[in-house]
Amino acid sequence: MTPDDTTDIAMIEGDASLLIVDDDKPFLTRLARAMEGRGFAVETAESVEEAVAKARANPPAYAVVDMRLGDGNGLDVVAAIREGREDSRAVILTGYGNIATAVTAVKLGAVDYLSKPADADDIYAALTRTTGERAAPPENPMSADRVRWEHIQRVYEMCDRNVSETARRLNMHRRTLQRILAKRAPR
Repeated sequence: MTPDDTTDIAMIEGDASLLIVDDDKPFLTRLARAMEGRGFAVETAESVEEAVAKARANPPAYAVVDMRLGDGNGLDVVAAIREGREDSRAVILTGYGNIATAVTAVKLGAVDYLSKPADADDIYAALTRTTGERAAPPENPMSADRVRWEHIQRVYEMCDRNVSETARRLNMHRRTLQRILAKRAPR
């Protein structure tokens, strides 16, 4: 798709409003500029509080929301947007991706879940992808370390983020689990 296609897609929806929520100011500025160049009417927010207020005042047709923000979780922003506008298309961005939070994001109404660093083309494709269209499979499959980490994260979420219960279910020492949870996800 070219930037000219964006205007066509935005006009089909009747609304090209886009809310971008991220606490990384340089990234937020660059992405806002790139999306304006693709035909979106962009509003930005750097916190959950600010984003929820903007979403309730004027629910956007599209949203790009960082998962972890300084004052809370980006999923709260997605929920607020969906309350005000059922047809909105939200994409979650995160540097701490795992399957459990991706599933939660989709259940709350996000149309896609992208790992950082994601470029404007990837975000644009996720926002404008039609309902039946599928994303291309990843070029590099997950490593065994990543699969293990994903499993630990899934069990951790199932246990309502209770470290002791998660360690018991995984038959693992609690301190070992805490060290694993403190690290970033392997590639």
